[in-house]
Amino acid sequence: MNQLKKTELLALGLMMFSIFFGAGNLIFPPALGQAAGSHLGMAMLGFLATGVGLPLLGVVAIALAGGRYIELIHTRMYPWFATALLVILYLVIGPLFAMPRTGAVSFEIGIRPFLDAGSITAGQAIYTALFFGAAYYLALNPNKLMDRIGKMLTPILLVFLVVLIARTLIAPLGGILDATGAYVAAPFAQGFQDGYQTMDLLATIAIGTIVVNAARMRGVEGKRALGEVTLLSGLISVVLMSAIYLSLSYLGATSAAVLGHSENGGQLLASAVGLLFGPWGNLLLAVIIALACLTTCCGITSGAAWFFNKLFHNKISYERLLLGFLIFSFAVSNVGLTQIIALAVPFLLLIYPLVIVFVVLSLFDGIIGSRPGIYRGALLTTLAFSAIDALSAAGLGLPAITGILSAYVPFYGIQMGWLVPALLGALVGGIFSATETAPVVEAEKG
Repeated sequence: MNQLKKTELLALGLMMFSIFFGAGNLIFPPALGQAAGSHLGMAMLGFLATGVGLPLLGVVAIALAGGRYIELIHTRMYPWFATALLVILYLVIGPLFAMPRTGAVSFEIGIRPFLDAGSITAGQAIYTALFFGAAYYLALNPNKLMDRIGKMLTPILLVFLVVLIARTLIAPLGGILDATGAYVAAPFAQGFQDGYQTMDLLATIAIGTIVVNAARMRGVEGKRALGEVTLLSGLISVVLMSAIYLSLSYLGATSAAVLGHSENGGQLLASAVGLLFGPWGNLLLAVIIALACLTTCCGITSGAAWFFNKLFHNKISYERLLLGFLIFSFAVSNVGLTQIIALAVPFLLLIYPLVIVFVVLSLFDGIIGSRPGIYRGALLTTLAFSAIDALSAAGLGLPAITGILSAYVPFYGIQMGWLVPALLGALVGGIFSATETAPVVEAEKG
């Protein structure tokens, strides 16, 4: 069997969407819209490029590799580099940042408005314990992720989102004000960087693998068939995400005249929904946030546990890794949302450019795959520049080096100084690996 029923394919697409669409996807577009104001269009083009376009490219790359993307990374890079890259990636989208953020965001926006000041600490501990307990139950058996998420939770989430979006479009809160901050001079570049915060490109590797495995469990076999299913599921996901991103950013843009400029997207969303729906607004938002964050958490937890189970050659079981990651995420989520977001920035600046470069190169693997030096040269030069950006974001940068790079490296001022060096590194690597060959990555036979 190589074909899925339309309902099964739709369920796979909804599962992919529900895992992608979580904490950051809800809070960052409204914040962008409020700050971008009259420059909303250009800012959202940048945001969609990294928040939707790059994840779609990642899905396409996984489809072209027949679902064997992690194996492709290992064959095209130095073994130590590939392992280090994947470990950091799965920790960032797993227990270090993305998983704790799902619990913290859902509490801050959905539950905290109902609590008084004296009960916030205890309430957060109780809520996050229940939240990560539910995520453990859903992710405990990955064979049933498609049924439990794609067919059950996602339609409920979409109904609530449609209600919110319809209300926003029918009766906007107010007019759109002028752009502020970095959105005045460089709205596209700032929106492009904002898309990093969703972490969706990083999650694509884990999510795409889950979708491929789910398709295999339903009898889809062969590289071509698996690739088609993965690609079609990705298209369903990104179309839904784009529509919701645009609507949420419009909500943010039309809120500034009434709410002023909020401290973060979570506060903005809570205040705007309260105005739009009255006393029931916060309850509606609590349901939306809980569903979005829960589906994302169980998806990325399953992906992270699967990866480290394979990395440790099954010496630590999937179930133990799952439990350990969720307990750790429970502890981190109680540190606070603001601290989680701040700590994630240096890691995102370090790893995001590396993943972007690899994904783009892998789209042409049929042409350049026989010269792994192209990958290695591009990624090593990218690492040099992304590491400098990461250290600067962490407060450990050297002003003298930053000044030189800003003056002589194209796009360095908008944190894309790695772009031209990556191209040069690929060129040099290709020249030096003219006689080098790489093994072919083939899809599993069943």
